[in-house]
Amino acid sequence: MYWQKRVGRENPDKELEDTIQELCKQHTTYGYRRITGELTNQGWCVNKKKVQRIMQKLSLQVTLVLCQV
Repeated sequence: MYWQKRVGRENPDKELEDTIQELCKQHTTYGYRRITGELTNQGWCVNKKKVQRIMQKLSLQVTLVLCQV
């Protein structure tokens, strides 16, 4: 019964997901910790675990490129 009630519900974190996607486009080397800091600077009150979970859901993984000198 619990899952039947959940099926028709819309995503309550849609606005947060959109904001995280925009931040990841602007700052390609930011991980979930720095994205959480940027969200805090913008006035969002969100836990780092939630940001990490959303970034994993949206496949927003940071790839580290090492430069060889």
